[in-house]
Amino acid sequence: MRVPVVPVLTIERIADAVPLARALVAGGLPVLEVTLRTPVALEAARAIAADVPQAVVGIGTVTEIPDIRLALSAGARFLVSPGTPPALAAALARVPVPALPGCATVSEAMALAAHGFPVLKFFPAEAAGGIGFLKAVAAPLPSVKFCPTGGIDQRNAHDYLALPNVVAVGGSWPAPRDAVATGDFARITQLAQEAAGLRR
Repeated sequence: MRVPVVPVLTIERIADAVPLARALVAGGLPVLEVTLRTPVALEAARAIAADVPQAVVGIGTVTEIPDIRLALSAGARFLVSPGTPPALAAALARVPVPALPGCATVSEAMALAAHGFPVLKFFPAEAAGGIGFLKAVAAPLPSVKFCPTGGIDQRNAHDYLALPNVVAVGGSWPAPRDAVATGDFARITQLAQEAAGLRR
């Protein structure tokens, strides 16, 4: 499933999980990354997978090998890591679902490509060189595609998506923390619609 933007979700309250996912799906962004940054993250992902069948739920912030088993048991349909040490890369290469391993340098990208990953997370994108980095690596790494995340929002997402080696971007802006906290899911749907319109 090809989408221009993958919402990166840090869910603080389990009660927000399903309405948040429904709002994003209604806006045209069905591929969701639930980050392992809160105590309720796995429960939130499980609830979304059960109650929002149109959503493709992934688990992000996978930083240790045991996270993989927990994510898969919660119904994750893809996994995302912010960075990828060798042991984690080897473990992610064996999982039965797609994995998006994180990298921030050319050497890391080359090592992950050698593991057979077709798409890499470039994180933290803006801090690690942003569009300039991605343009520079396009020629020496022609087969590597990226999903940049970190510092990307409605102001610069289109510029990233215009690059031939970018398949999608990740960001939290379609689901602002204040909108989630106040239950303004109509606003989230509107932001998702705008983000979904950022196709090339």
